[in-house]
Amino acid sequence: MTLFDKVQPFLVLLSILIGLVLAQAVWFSDVASTIIVPLLGIMLYATFLPLPLQRFGRVLRNFKVTLASLLVNFLWTPLFAWGLGAVFLQGSPDLRVGLLMLMVTPCTDWYIVFTGVAGGDVALATALLPLNLILQILLLPAYLFVFAETLVELNPIDLLESMVWVLLIPLFLAIISRQFVFWWKGNIWFEQTIAKITVVQVISLNLAIVAIFASEGGTLLQRPELLFLLFVPVSLFFVTNFLLAQWVGRCLRFSYEELACFSCTTLARNSPLSLAIAVSTFPHRPLIALTLVIGPLIELPIMVFISQLLLRIRRRGQWK
Repeated sequence: MTLFDKVQPFLVLLSILIGLVLAQAVWFSDVASTIIVPLLGIMLYATFLPLPLQRFGRVLRNFKVTLASLLVNFLWTPLFAWGLGAVFLQGSPDLRVGLLMLMVTPCTDWYIVFTGVAGGDVALATALLPLNLILQILLLPAYLFVFAETLVELNPIDLLESMVWVLLIPLFLAIISRQFVFWWKGNIWFEQTIAKITVVQVISLNLAIVAIFASEGGTLLQRPELLFLLFVPVSLFFVTNFLLAQWVGRCLRFSYEELACFSCTTLARNSPLSLAIAVSTFPHRPLIALTLVIGPLIELPIMVFISQLLLRIRRRGQWK
């Protein structure tokens, strides 16, 4: 786990605090709203650039883990997220949409780190990444129309434009850049240099969080109970899915390494991708974006705990 991975929760919290302070300056609040989407676009470009989109062979070779993770991530989790929102956030439609967007997008970066920390199959986790990314890009609009259309107004044209500008264009540019660098400098140079891209990703994400809270932080200050409203459903999601992963792993006779990979890929969520869509699709509903920023503050400490819990299970010989 790199230094940036270790301090990311604290950087997010610091960015929120800076944004709330800057929100008191009206002129900065107005400027901040115009730079959020460009910053998130840069962040996603830096996220997509290292992704090995061609590594599907390992996924096909481990059909059990692949199929189980797809069913949990893209069938069970959307239904479960909708149910959690209906039970715990019934009077807050924007929070329900934010929770849904957070939960239906599997992580495409940190889960590999946590898989490694837990002693899991990192190669398999890496191979699952492009499949998770492509499916969530394709399915996120469908989830919104199926589960959120009765909660907020959805314009198909606006959603399509948002997907193109903040997802497809950064993804296309990242693929082109990657191939150009391979041709110009070679694979070895790329692999040695790509770690530096993490810095760009972290900086742009945290600057975007500063801008979001500078622009809309007044809403959170007026409603501090939002943190407590989200804590219960988000925590319940992780507890339930962790237990589900244990049950599925035993039923399908996963090795410990497969279990750790399966647990991390079905638990960690991709809040930056959802955040980019939320900001561009729902610019006048700031609570949706705020939910997606608050979510990782709850998620990351839980994922650290889960990775250590998995190691404890292995050390005690509780997984055969």
